[in-house]
Amino acid sequence: MGTARTRKLRPVPDSESRMVFRTIHGYRRAFRLAGSGPALLLIHGIGDNSSTWQDVIPHLAQNYTVIAPDLLGHGRSDKPRADYSVAAYANGMRDLLSVLGIDKVTVIGHSLGGGVAMQFAYQFPHMVDRLILVSAGGVTKDVHPALRVISMPVFSETLKLLRLPGAMPAIRIMSTVLSRLHGTALQPGALLHDTTDLVRVLSELPDPTASEAFLRTLRAVVDRRGQVVTMLDRCYLTQNLPVQLIWGDHDTVIPVGHGYLAHSAMPGSRLEVFRGAGHFPFRDDPIRFLRVVEEFLTSTPPLEFDADRWRQLLMSGVSESQISGGPETRMAVLDAMGADERSAT
Repeated sequence: MGTARTRKLRPVPDSESRMVFRTIHGYRRAFRLAGSGPALLLIHGIGDNSSTWQDVIPHLAQNYTVIAPDLLGHGRSDKPRADYSVAAYANGMRDLLSVLGIDKVTVIGHSLGGGVAMQFAYQFPHMVDRLILVSAGGVTKDVHPALRVISMPVFSETLKLLRLPGAMPAIRIMSTVLSRLHGTALQPGALLHDTTDLVRVLSELPDPTASEAFLRTLRAVVDRRGQVVTMLDRCYLTQNLPVQLIWGDHDTVIPVGHGYLAHSAMPGSRLEVFRGAGHFPFRDDPIRFLRVVEEFLTSTPPLEFDADRWRQLLMSGVSESQISGGPETRMAVLDAMGADERSAT
């Protein structure tokens, strides 16, 4: 059963982020900026924007420079007819950091942003100190059936219904009712755990340019068979990179099993599963999220990139069973999931 969001963070004076704008390749890029010190890059998920991090940014900004962009096509960034692939987003992060004069970052990516973070670490390994993946997309082809349906041309037309007068107010009212019922005897299921955040994301889509950018992004990573881009074939490249995985055990968008599989496939990674949390563990339990992130940052040294070692990793490659999660890998994942579930009872 999911838990209500009752844990609140204390206010942090003089650490609030400010919205900053830069024009790169002719398009306006919006991002939140706060703090000073080693750089943290926070990448949001599909349809979302940098405001999703607003509760945790002031706390992280006490010790770090925090950069939280609105991805192209999202939030207050421009929404052109452009390339919305994961690789293009990774390039956009590189360009933004270059404009800001930042050479190395710890990357924190949520959902689609987790896939972008992995791609960024693959394309620009010399720029990455550490990697934190939060309910990350791109682990396997499996994805929530609703996303598969929306990615199809016929069904994606249903997004236009959000532009009808009264559509969003009705959805918000329904969301409020369901959220109040969630966790009660009337509605005990975890399926509705992320209702508030999903409605928040939907509220951006009535704008035609925003919905078009959303669909272009979705179709770049998802089709009727599931996720198009997966990271398992390159997980071995994180062998020397400090990696922290964070998942909610009630995540119905990208189930926690993806976290266990990623943990098994990424040598030396850490995995934290948040009890009662859904697809947004940093919003469900921001106190624990900050504790996990800060402990990870202070206990791991930043990666010292070695071009020769990277070349050797690429040359040695990885076996097919490791890529697909062979019988031994799958058994280890199932055992870990079973043990974790037993400990919760």
